[in-house]
This record gives sequence, C-alpha cells and structure tokens, in this order.
Amino acid sequence: MANNVKILDCTLRDGGYVNDWDFGHSVITGTYKRLDEAGVDYIEVGFLDDRREFDINRSIMPNTDAINKVFANVEKKHAIPVAMIDYGTCGIDSIGRCEDTFIDGIRVIFKKEKIAEALPFCKAIKEKGYKLFIQAISITAYSDEEMLAYVKQINEIKPYAFSIVDTYGLLDDKSLTRYFYLIDNNMDPEIVMGYHEHNNFQLGFSNTIKFLSMETERELVADSTAYGMGKSAGNCATELLAMHLNDYYHRSLDLNQILEIIDTDLLYIYQQHYWGYKYDFYISAMQKCHPTYVKALLDKKTLSITAVNEILASIPEPKKLHYDKEWIEKAYIAYQSNKVDDGQCYQELQTEKVAERTILVVGPGGSIDAHKEEIHRFISERNAIVILTNFYTESFPANYMFMSNAKRYSKLSDVLAGARINAKLMLTSNVSVLDYPADFVFNYDALLNPNCKNSDNALMLLLSILHKIDVKEVYLAGFDGFGNASGDYCERGYEFERKESEERNRIMSQDLSYWNTMIRVQFVTPTRYVVE
Repeated sequence: MANNVKILDCTLRDGGYVNDWDFGHSVITGTYKRLDEAGVDYIEVGFLDDRREFDINRSIMPNTDAINKVFANVEKKHAIPVAMIDYGTCGIDSIGRCEDTFIDGIRVIFKKEKIAEALPFCKAIKEKGYKLFIQAISITAYSDEEMLAYVKQINEIKPYAFSIVDTYGLLDDKSLTRYFYLIDNNMDPEIVMGYHEHNNFQLGFSNTIKFLSMETERELVADSTAYGMGKSAGNCATELLAMHLNDYYHRSLDLNQILEIIDTDLLYIYQQHYWGYKYDFYISAMQKCHPTYVKALLDKKTLSITAVNEILASIPEPKKLHYDKEWIEKAYIAYQSNKVDDGQCYQELQTEKVAERTILVVGPGGSIDAHKEEIHRFISERNAIVILTNFYTESFPANYMFMSNAKRYSKLSDVLAGARINAKLMLTSNVSVLDYPADFVFNYDALLNPNCKNSDNALMLLLSILHKIDVKEVYLAGFDGFGNASGDYCERGYEFERKESEERNRIMSQDLSYWNTMIRVQFVTPTRYVVE
C-alpha cells in the first residue's frame, strides 16, 4: 500500500461536460474555496481551450489570463490548482508563464496516435514552469508493448505526473492491476502516478480504492468529482473517496465542505442534467466500443437490444474506440438487409385488389383517441382498408398490420400471439419472426428510397410497398408528428424522448411531400406535418 496518497478533484472540469461548464462565477470560485478548505490536494479549475470566448461564468477558458480573471479574488491556500488541455484545442501562445498565473499545473490529454506530436507540446508546458501532468486516455487501447514504449518516452520528459485514464470505464481489478505494475515497474520513481476512472460498470469507486492499495513507493493521485459529476456515467465521488482516505489513510478531509458544494450548487444541476450509471454507457463498456456507436443504434428506435449487441460486436477492432459514423450506418443497413423473395407478396396484394380500395394507414399518435368517431365514420363510409403501422390497437377493424420495427414487434409478439386478430401481418425482412407468423415478408433494403432522408421510417417503407402495387391515394390517421408532450401517443408504451422535434417534423414533411408527387397523401386527423 502506498504511503503517500492524494486526491485531485476535477468537478469544475469533468463535471462541466454535463452543463457546458456553465456553473456561474460564484459557484466556480465557491467550489474551489470549499475544496481547498476541505483539504483536497489538487483542484482542477477547468479546461483551457482557446476556441472558446471568455465567459466569467464558465470553467472553460481561452487562456491563462482568463483563469486569472476568474480567480482574481481567490486566495490560494493548501491545494495545488491545475487546468486541463485537450491537445490541439489550446496553443502554447495562450499559456503564460507559471509564475504569472493562478494555476500551478497543467494536465494534457491525447490518444496514442497523437503521442509523437503532443509530447513536444507537453515539454513546452513544462518549460514554462508548470507541474506537467500527462494523461494516458483510453488506456485500454494500449498493448503492453505500446505502453512500455510510451513509458520510455515519459521517462525522458519526466513530467510531474503520469495518469492512467479509463476513458470508457472498461477496467476491472485484474486489468487495472496489470497496467499499474507495468507502468510502476518501468517509470521513473520520482514521477507521480494518477488514476482517472469512469463509472460505466459501477466500478469507479472500487477501482480507485484498488489503485490506492497497490504496493508502491511512489506518490499516487486519485481523481474524483463531487457527487460523481461528470461525462457519461460519471466518476468516483469526491465525498466517498475523502471518507475512505480519512478511514484508511489517516487523512482529515472535511466532508462537510464537500457536502456543502453538493447541497448548495450541484443538486440543482443534477435535477436538470442527470449523470451517473446509464444503460447505454453500460452497453458501450460491455462491448468495449465508443459510446456514440450505441447511441447511433439506439436512436434508430427500430432494433431489438439483441440486434444492437450483434452489430456492436461486429465492429472491427481498430474502429472500436474511434467512432466512424459512415461505418455504423452501413452496418445498420447491412444488418437490416435480410433478403427474401417477396414477389409472391406483391402478387397477393394485387390479387386482393388493395389498390382499388380506399386505404387508411393508422399510426400510434394520440389523435386516434381524440378523433375515434371521425375515424370510424371514415372507415364505414369509404369501406376503407385499414393498415396499422408498427403498433396494434383493438379500436379499429384492421385488415393489415405493417411492422418494420423489430423492437416494437418483439414487444407486441406475446400480445399478438394470444389475441384473436383477423388482420394479416406484413413484416419487413429485418424483423425476426417470433410467435406471431407473418402473412407477407418484404425485402427491407428494397423499400429504402434514396430520395427520403428518413427512408427507414415505417410509413416511408409502407408507402414504397403501396407504390409498387400502383396505389394512387392514401389517407393517414394518427401520424401526428413529434412533439415531446405526454399525449403524443395513443399508449404510453409507444412514447420515447424526442429531441429536436421541429427538425424531425421538417424532414418527415419533406419526405411525405416527395411521396405526394406519386401517391396522393391526405390526413384524416390533425398533424404537425406539412405536405406540399
């Protein structure tokens, strides 16, 4: 166990990902003062980023002069103040001499592919008199051989500290121990070793405890944030770490000062911008991939979680931790493209003379409840064929159910299997059949229209089918558009958070306007879409 363990609080920096660093000037300075009074050893005051304009209320600052302005009335007492630079976002000219600034140290982050160009920048920071911290982000991307070569270069520069950074929260007890001793046994003993974790697997605190318990003679510094505030799944909580240091390392950190920060300033932010253990970040850690891949697939709202995991598992190793938007979009389409012979399906629809009847396509919008009588009257008077899209309701006598959303189908399959339903089921080939068999299966990729931005939307896919059987006109009910209101869907189970609703409505309006040039599109219920 190390004899000399210290704590570095990075609430004002890592926590700033949550609220775009907009803490307010008094909160920034007040947080620093309370952490200093608490006995925290190092306090990270924020990011240095010369792409940003100076804002005294934000802890992301364009240069060291801006830091001086923010902390002009703050007295440095016990803690060592530091700032962080994401290499490439702040030039060396934006950094004054250490003796002329409030901060005493600078931490620099960069991935392994930038080592060669970033290390000279790090040396220039050290030459300006700062305590230089080099942060090995995405630590799990390094092989043992790569890490040994990196440590050799670190020894040549001899920074104040070198940190293990578990960017995606992938480390466990075994892998943390391996990286620790690989570095500890080969790094200059005078260099401090740090550890920065993330809480994707709920291991932030336990891994930090493990890090501090390692057998070594060097000084160890553990990162934390008040209330675990931070990007994605959050971080090891400063109040928990401080309590542990008091109990096991004979420290006397004032927990009340840290709790005052949480109670006075952070709980309000937490209520507005949740951070902590999250489903999607758990999946990204489980699959050892960049979290944006997970977000891209979950945002489709069409894939079962099994499908999401299968796609993520297929990501090539070099791309795992480097998000490639083009690759994941192609992988999504490829996964959906389960080819079938659907010629007979089109023939059968033509035999059933669907194109010769009035067609009412019904979606799950809340308007189908509000306008139920009008819809029933329309069906009766027009003797309309009713097609339900990606949902089921007993409110209307449906002739067909069209489902292209594997997630919706999986959810409804148990209900559908036990119900007496006269409607014929139409599936796209990306949906795996469960208990409720399909009457029609259509090639998914053949229905994607390159002229539509939202071509994988269920309505767009259905319009492709109807166009292929020469339908000239469709009526729509329950396609209300996106709004975020609790009554936007006929059943709560179909609701999900929709941000940027105005943009989504605009895109859907454009796509429907495109289809309106080939199939006349008319609405039976109110809608946010504008069809030209």
